[in-house]
Amino acid sequence: MGYKIGLLGLGTVGTGTAEILLNCEGRHPLLKELEIYRVGVSSIDKPRQVQFAPGVLTTDLEAIATDPAIDIIIEVIGGLEPARSLILKAIAHGKHVVTANKAVISRYGDEIFSAANQAGVYVMLEASVGGGIPIIHPLKQSLGGNRIQCVTGIVNGTTNYILTRMQEEKGEFEAILADAQALGYAEADPSADVDGLDAGDKIAIIASLAFGGRIRLKDVHCEGIRHVSATEIAYADKLGFVIKLLAIAKSNPDSSLSVRVHPTLVPKNHPLASINGVYNAVFIEGEPIGQIMLYGRGAGAGPTASAVVGDILNLVGILKSGDASELHPLLSCSHEVYCEISPIDELVTRFYARFLTKDRPGVIGKIGTCFGDRNVSLESIVQADIRGDLAEIVVVTHDVREGDFRQALAKIGSLEAIESIPSILRVL
Repeated sequence: MGYKIGLLGLGTVGTGTAEILLNCEGRHPLLKELEIYRVGVSSIDKPRQVQFAPGVLTTDLEAIATDPAIDIIIEVIGGLEPARSLILKAIAHGKHVVTANKAVISRYGDEIFSAANQAGVYVMLEASVGGGIPIIHPLKQSLGGNRIQCVTGIVNGTTNYILTRMQEEKGEFEAILADAQALGYAEADPSADVDGLDAGDKIAIIASLAFGGRIRLKDVHCEGIRHVSATEIAYADKLGFVIKLLAIAKSNPDSSLSVRVHPTLVPKNHPLASINGVYNAVFIEGEPIGQIMLYGRGAGAGPTASAVVGDILNLVGILKSGDASELHPLLSCSHEVYCEISPIDELVTRFYARFLTKDRPGVIGKIGTCFGDRNVSLESIVQADIRGDLAEIVVVTHDVREGDFRQALAKIGSLEAIESIPSILRVL
């Protein structure tokens, strides 16, 4: 028995997926049982890397989602609409879905998975996070016997590329972003990447799987890298850190979660510190596994298509078993309860801060007093440089509640000797 595929989208990932399915020699033998039956595109006349038989290409994507001959829908068109509507339409017509769409899953996952469970079909999403890095299935299956304590990831290749070049070349953000755009590593509108929104979508999905509950995207704290300067990169280096945009999901002692995205000072001896360029990595801590890290290319035709095809193989394996009476508990998503996400003010972490002050005696003491009044313990405080008539003071704290740290900063900012506070960053 063969299985018919409806492919929605023939862009970078869609083309990569089609190339694997049409050239299955030397790959898993189950791939020979798959047929690309229909392919939905925006224009039939556009030149293609992959050639299909007459009649396979169509601009009627809804007809593919509802075609009774099709067993599996692959959604790789991206964006929110019509992707969401097509996924729901396919589910309503009894089709299994494989998607690479982190935006749709992070925003409408509750609606999509509820519909899939009711219809008795699967929605597979390995390709939505980390490109070719297997993270979804390990969290759902291989690590299922663990109590996950924290997942920390570099999950956006564009920002990692920019920060890596800033580190290596001592360049400023805007200049390197422009170069990344010219090279095709960053979009013309880079907001989703550089403002942390893409990473926020991904950590919402990861946190849901790691901690067994649904995540409201609005509860994920997101900060981007626009305010990271060459000065901060240089100071981080002197202090033994590199700066990375991290996506973090961590369990708290009160059973709530901290789910956040922000630029972070990472100690140079941490495994994530060496992840450079467009590469991604996910660092998992759990009991009894300890620490493991998954590393690889986080985007692109080949890596993402690899994850899409892996999901298809999982589906076909289940379908061939012939037991469709109920959904496989390790492949379906049965989360119904929403995780409690603690507000960012309750976060306990270390901080880095840089102050520009008037070069006067006693300034460091006043800063220390303001921190002490809010129970902020300092790991180090040094006068780092003199800029004209201003002194530059750099502070690194011990673990502190964010709300207390922010209150101390407000008091420090009101001091007459403080010119500005150019940078505040969290420390891993």
